[in-house]
Amino acid sequence: MLERAKREVRMIGTALGVLGATVVLGACGATAQSTASTSEAGADAALPQGSEPYELDPADFTTEIDNEYMPMAVGSKWLYHETDIEGTQEVIEVEVLDETKMIANGIEARVVRDTVTEDGEVVEDTLDWYAQDTAGNVWYLGEDTHEYVNGKVANSKGAWEAGVDGALAGVVMPATPTDGQVYRQEWYVGEAEDEAEVLATDEIAEAPFGFFEDVVMTKDLVPLEPKVNEYKMYAPGVGLVEAVHTSGGTGLEQLIEFTPGK
Repeated sequence: MLERAKREVRMIGTALGVLGATVVLGACGATAQSTASTSEAGADAALPQGSEPYELDPADFTTEIDNEYMPMAVGSKWLYHETDIEGTQEVIEVEVLDETKMIANGIEARVVRDTVTEDGEVVEDTLDWYAQDTAGNVWYLGEDTHEYVNGKVANSKGAWEAGVDGALAGVVMPATPTDGQVYRQEWYVGEAEDEAEVLATDEIAEAPFGFFEDVVMTKDLVPLEPKVNEYKMYAPGVGLVEAVHTSGGTGLEQLIEFTPGK
């Protein structure tokens, strides 16, 4: 796993080098044999995989999310700049709202707004829903997303809610990230089937916002788009600080500003 992680880091370095030469920048789940449960959701327990059932008890969840690598205190704000190899630049604003939503599977979730703009115009506006279990794993429970063209909603592709039409919740950050962990992030057949793998837990990362150590690096996979890979870097106490697309179109997303909530 260590050698594999090193290879992945070199791939990221190559992607960054390509972008640096081109851009001016100011950013498999297997089916289980039995149903797991949140009561077993410690750091060493199996995380949800693919389309496997996973018993979720609403009493095991909270909207107070304090996972070290994905803290979501109300009022927290992140500002990212994302640039692709063609030079297209987008601004991504993420804010933890003082709002919750009751998900169809019975879990109350924290609402997080994610807005993407290009040349000052909104191109995507999403409300994401998260909750944390008693073990400290952060779960993704769905999203209400809209893409815009010329100021008008073009589509809502990718929207889903755990417990509706067979959609299943997934984990976006384990309680204690460990090298080699693999888990589903979301499952709505044909629409949202993302997975992730923890590649390393002691990396370093540098973004316009600052320099970070003890960074968790993950590789996100999108089975519905097999050519797409994304490497993400999460810093303790901050969350996502950098994301690199290394296939399906090279791109870089970096943290510009971070304001912690209360």
